[in-house]
Amino acid sequence: MADDELPERAEVVVIGAGIIGCAVAALLQAEGLEVCVVDQVGPAAGSSSAGEGNLLVSDKLPGLDLELARASLALWRDLADELAGGFEYEPKGGLVVAPDEAALSQLVALAEAQRAEGAVLSVVAGSELAALEPNLSREVAGGVFYEEDAQVQPMLAVDALVRALRGRGGRLVGGVTVRGATRAHDGRIARLSTSAGDIGVGRAVVNAAGAWAGEVATLLGGYVPVTPRRGHVLVTEPVAPFTPHKVYESGYVAAIHEDARGYRTSAVVEATPSGTMLLGSSREFVGFSRTVNSAVRASIAARSIRLFPALASVRLLRTYVGFRPATPDRLPVLGEDVQVPGLLHATGHEGAGVGLAPASARAVLALLGGRDPGFALDPFSPARFAPARQ
Repeated sequence: MADDELPERAEVVVIGAGIIGCAVAALLQAEGLEVCVVDQVGPAAGSSSAGEGNLLVSDKLPGLDLELARASLALWRDLADELAGGFEYEPKGGLVVAPDEAALSQLVALAEAQRAEGAVLSVVAGSELAALEPNLSREVAGGVFYEEDAQVQPMLAVDALVRALRGRGGRLVGGVTVRGATRAHDGRIARLSTSAGDIGVGRAVVNAAGAWAGEVATLLGGYVPVTPRRGHVLVTEPVAPFTPHKVYESGYVAAIHEDARGYRTSAVVEATPSGTMLLGSSREFVGFSRTVNSAVRASIAARSIRLFPALASVRLLRTYVGFRPATPDRLPVLGEDVQVPGLLHATGHEGAGVGLAPASARAVLALLGGRDPGFALDPFSPARFAPARQ
């Protein structure tokens, strides 16, 4: 799909053509705004090409995290109908398993708190797991099945959103680096300077640059504390249908929300429509290093085999890494910059960017005066980090 030319002006300029930026752009264009997306490479060239396409409620803590996830999953169901699929949307459910009784007790306590806030789930005894997952190890103590968990192929999802954007007259320009901004007398961004020339800004700039959003914010005179958190995914050879659901260890949730400086791994196993298996996951703060950590790879493989012993005879094809945009409180940033009027941030989703993309788009639309997004925006405002800058 060829890139568009950079226009002289757009009402809204979105920086970043990943799943968040493209979801925002497609919705705004559908609402009648003139949108141009710019990206230093092109669609899905960053984190969106390096994830598993998870749409999860199972790993969300009760409260804001869970509320946003459930709202977004409902929007994903609508998008699957609106865009006629095409991005391997699979509402297959997810199974979280615990290795022992102590871990199971903690998992069930979390599940009950999630259920109290509307999550659709059921506790599964160890003796009942084989009915859901015949190939699962018999050593696990039990688990919780989350009916709402789903999956998409993220690159295909981005492609579908780009097609929707362009079909309504929006533009996407790849190979463009943002270099700076010219501000109007009221402090708003009037023009963006890029490697392809300048573009006038009518209403707003949306920073959807993912793990690079902190750098983009600084470049434009704003601030958002986003740092890259690297993850590994292992891809196996195609095999016969192996697991009908996404299956992962209960320790995965703790790994998301802790702030360890070393690496953490947990087994996350799922099949794809093409027959390959995706094995994760890991989390570590190592900047933008793309070097595969062999110890992390070995740990993911070993933990996955403990869950599914038959994986021991399956060949590994490749390992890839990606960068999650992490914030200090592990919640996304959805709101206007404290220092730069009209600079809206839609970033900091950590590993949940694909799942939270439609809700994030609704948030940006609401910030621009559109319809109520259906959830509170204030808790996600960049203003919560303002003191950290002083």
